[in-house]
Amino acid sequence: MLSNEDSPLLNYRLFSVVGDGVGQEEGTDNGQVVVCSSTGTLPDQDKKLSTFFGVVVPTVLSMFSIVIFLRIGFVIGHAGFLQAVLMLVVAYIIISLTVLSVSAIATNGAVQGGGAYFMISRTLGPEFGGSIGLMIYLANVCACGVYILGLVEAILDEFGMLPGSSVADGTHALPQGYLYSVMYASIILLLCMIICMVGADIYSKASFVTFLLVTLILITILVSFFAVKPQEIHIVHTTTTGTKTYNTSYTGFNSSTFRDNLFGDLKNPSSSIPKGTIVAVVYTFFVYLLLFFMVSFTCERVLLQEDYSFLKKINVWPPFVTIGIYSASLSASMSSLIGASRILHALAKDDLFGIPFSPAKKTSKGGNPWVAVLYTWGLVQLVLFAGKLNTIAGIVTIFYLMAYAAVDLACLALEWASAPNFRPTFQVFSWHTCLLGIVSCFVMMFLINPAYASGSIVLMIILLGFIHYRASTSSWGYISQALIFHQVRKYLLLLDVRKEHVKFWRPQILLMVANPRTSCELIQFVNDLKKGGLYVLGHVQIGDLGFRASQLASGSTNTLD
Repeated sequence: MLSNEDSPLLNYRLFSVVGDGVGQEEGTDNGQVVVCSSTGTLPDQDKKLSTFFGVVVPTVLSMFSIVIFLRIGFVIGHAGFLQAVLMLVVAYIIISLTVLSVSAIATNGAVQGGGAYFMISRTLGPEFGGSIGLMIYLANVCACGVYILGLVEAILDEFGMLPGSSVADGTHALPQGYLYSVMYASIILLLCMIICMVGADIYSKASFVTFLLVTLILITILVSFFAVKPQEIHIVHTTTTGTKTYNTSYTGFNSSTFRDNLFGDLKNPSSSIPKGTIVAVVYTFFVYLLLFFMVSFTCERVLLQEDYSFLKKINVWPPFVTIGIYSASLSASMSSLIGASRILHALAKDDLFGIPFSPAKKTSKGGNPWVAVLYTWGLVQLVLFAGKLNTIAGIVTIFYLMAYAAVDLACLALEWASAPNFRPTFQVFSWHTCLLGIVSCFVMMFLINPAYASGSIVLMIILLGFIHYRASTSSWGYISQALIFHQVRKYLLLLDVRKEHVKFWRPQILLMVANPRTSCELIQFVNDLKKGGLYVLGHVQIGDLGFRASQLASGSTNTLD
């Protein structure tokens, strides 16, 4: 990477970019891995986290989150085992293709603050990188809201008052309703914000404990399928219009249950990032697949469709699942909040969006971007007012798929351009995998929600035009120039002098002059003659070759004088 790739594109008098603290180098977008200086150097004493603690742990936690506890039954209950597995395979194929692209880019040079944003912007230029970077930021903001709302849903399921009741009933003491849900979510978000303001180190230290806790709870869930005997389960849904009761059962391993669930009702950074991400993806895939199989074999369809928290009822110790839901949700919320603030900080340092984002460049003495954390907290608070977890989850998915497609596009462009500086040590990729990843992401976006997909593309185009209109030329290097050079060279090599014809002849002129300043008329005359041909102008310097070369190298001679 070029040393000046850390320089901002635009400078403003109100906010100086000098001495704006340190940046963060991240193994993933979701958490801090190592800290590097703002010059891009990475002192050995600052490299504290290994592949496992820096990449595997935060990636696994972000991929499990609350989904594994509250939405597995919903997916299998409505889609069936076969369609659920198909969705899982498709999702992990898209993730795997993107991981290959990320690994290739990550092993080609330093990855600094902003994670995927840094990769995309330094490859495709500020316009594309800035627009996608902002969308990744918004995806993290919405994801944080999803995790917090999911946590509130789990808390109210355990401790909320029954609908239609105004009196506390045992542990069901928390009042429910839209405003109450927003209040509970805001309190949790405030707690996360305070932790981020104090410093992300608290989360980094606690993430491994959370990882062990979630792993232990998943083990108890798997053991429960063998240890818990078949039982009848009564589900009561009390609403303002009445009460609905469902009588269903946990059958244990039963081939009849499996057949019923078979069909659905519906149709070092450079070294650590590749290894850690691949390990996390493989691990989570097999955990999800195993849980899909166990749930389909043991739980009736009604139980899966009507009870999000059915895993608690069939666990050897139900509080285990509750602890897992709370810890995984809180960890994922913290991860998204921290990751979003790091991306915003990187966007602000590059000055792509002007004065509104400029305060987000400020950091504490320890390098914590506290202003970016405040920005992110405010936006997540707005997301919480939506109050609908499934609606926000769709937007998050679309934005993340856009980011995946952009990473694949960046790797594809580098591969097609045959850029001499693109020499990744990770070689398990090709332009075929990149192109397949791009196509898969866009197809999946429109399958999930055509309106959201179209809106996200329109938003990206608007942001791209805005940044292109106001941003100056960057010193990061544009992949478009490399692609143009590659194509020009390709077509020049296709020219065959043996096939030239007098009808299409063009003069190729080399003009050597002693001093261009005094030869303007001659230069203009030859320029009129070239008629679209190749025209090379040479400035003749007479003297000793070694002496003149040393003068030119030192910059002591003005060649136009």
